[in-house]
Amino acid sequence: MIVERSAHDHPETMRRLTAAVQEHGLTIFARIDHAAGAREVGLDLPDEQVLVFGNPKAGTALMQDDPRIGIELPLRMLAWADDQGVAVGYADPRELAGRFAVSAHAPTLDAMAQLLAALARAACAPSMA
Repeated sequence: MIVERSAHDHPETMRRLTAAVQEHGLTIFARIDHAAGAREVGLDLPDEQVLVFGNPKAGTALMQDDPRIGIELPLRMLAWADDQGVAVGYADPRELAGRFAVSAHAPTLDAMAQLLAALARAACAPSMA
């Protein structure tokens, strides 16, 4: 997992991540709030959310070559709070070429990796004063 530490608290990191995803014209498919789920069953968990998003045009081409890659798509990023603050993490999509028959899509996987890195930076970077 690639991890970037955030300069913000969890709600602000998620706000910034969501805004960055939307600014890139991507579709947000889901937000999974693990901490809220834990509270619903009487358990405690620090803030932890997964944002699921993507571009169906890019992902569909990958799934046309190997439908199994659908288990990894759409893209997702995890933001969590721990004793060091808040972090954003994601899996490197370039690694998918080794697990699925999508090596012909190396440029797309590279673009996805660059996109995820940019989104993490946007979510985590200190605000400009």
